[in-house]
Amino acid sequence: MKLNSKRTILVGFAFCLICLFWSVYDSVISKMLINSFGMNQLWSGVVMSIDNVLALFMLPLFGVWSDRTKTKWGKRTPYIFLGTVVAAVVLIVIGVVDFYQQIAVEGAGISGITFNEGLSRYFFDGGDILGYALKEDAATARRALIWANVTAVNPGYLVAFVCILLVVLVAMASFRTPAVSLMPDVTPKPLRSKGNAIINLMGTVGGSIALVFMTFTSKDYESYILTFVVTAILMIVMLIVFITTVKEIKWVRDMHDQSLKYGVEDQVEVKEELEGKAEKMPKDVQKSFILILTAIILWFFGYNAATTKFSVYAGDVLDIGYTVPLLVAQVAALIAFIPIGAIGTKIGRRKTILIGICILTAAFVLGIFVTANTAVLMYIVMAMAGIGWATINVNSYPMVVEMSRGSNIGKYTGYYYTASMAAQIATPILSGALMDINIHILFPYCAIFCALAFIPMFFVKHGDSKPVPTTKLEALGGADD
Repeated sequence: MKLNSKRTILVGFAFCLICLFWSVYDSVISKMLINSFGMNQLWSGVVMSIDNVLALFMLPLFGVWSDRTKTKWGKRTPYIFLGTVVAAVVLIVIGVVDFYQQIAVEGAGISGITFNEGLSRYFFDGGDILGYALKEDAATARRALIWANVTAVNPGYLVAFVCILLVVLVAMASFRTPAVSLMPDVTPKPLRSKGNAIINLMGTVGGSIALVFMTFTSKDYESYILTFVVTAILMIVMLIVFITTVKEIKWVRDMHDQSLKYGVEDQVEVKEELEGKAEKMPKDVQKSFILILTAIILWFFGYNAATTKFSVYAGDVLDIGYTVPLLVAQVAALIAFIPIGAIGTKIGRRKTILIGICILTAAFVLGIFVTANTAVLMYIVMAMAGIGWATINVNSYPMVVEMSRGSNIGKYTGYYYTASMAAQIATPILSGALMDINIHILFPYCAIFCALAFIPMFFVKHGDSKPVPTTKLEALGGADD
């Protein structure tokens, strides 16, 4: 039994465009809220958590709905098509609203950040900023001026910004679970770690593409319209590739035929899945299921704080751009995905995840000691973080859906995202509040939560990979996809 890599790559175009979007969203929206609207770290964290609040309810819901959907295009494809089109079009409108807010800021006489390292502190005189000791102090002062003199006086643009943001986030939430569920739909159980490695590789490609073009299109205190136009165009292009190449119904049937041939599934399992039946989870499996969801919550607490706050931390503390370090993490993950998928299949998903947690925790511990004078070390930190996160991510989702039975892959995918999104609701707010007290808390915060995830993951006993069945011909290397 071998993974059909070509089909998995084509299925992965849906996840590629999702990660393209979220890479832009996480990097740009937080900077808009702070630089254009003058929000502090806490309140920007609150807004950044809206997508996760929506996802907490919508991802499981759309997972169940897509499980029950029957169309001539399949049960996942219609959600992917409609959600992508709406999100891509409305995304551009967000950039337009931010552009007009920037004009209002300039009209109030508030420019970008300037600071004087010779001063011992920053101070005000009648509302005008006279000087700054540190760039992070200058940034804080600028935000206070924007909020007091622009946003609070005329909140219309902020209200419009948040309302339009909600439309985009609902559109994205409508198809994330169906898109992710499609990989296990068309992939036999023993091959899902390898399949998920390719899916995550495609996602990393999408995120890396976003970071590359944002290096040229996204500049602080300038319009982000071009960034969003490029993002929307690329999302539509990837959607076209997906729609014209993926044959969902045929590929699902082919997967079942292959599974029956190798004894991975029996006739009863296939009948249950095709008829929409599912068995109740046994108690011992349920215990492992709860433990892995707990671990997911903890490592997302650490990792998501880094992804949502690093763009601000990099500029204010390290005085470097954020796109190149994040790109290093993406490239490191990109290189690691395929070997990690193979390792997870060979030594087991649980052991591989535990190794990944150790790598990710070590990366964040090292990040604590990086300063503006040693900022080059941040590239090593990000490379380690990329490898650690890839090691966790490739194997955790297959463990969750391995515990599913029958036609409820979308439902269990929803559970996976409920856990991850619950963490992502709280962590931008909590980390933002702590960073308002001391911005240097970011990496200690990330390291602690990642280390805690090791404990529940250590006790997970189900959902691991099983040996991949082979025929004598495949053992001799003569099999084809």
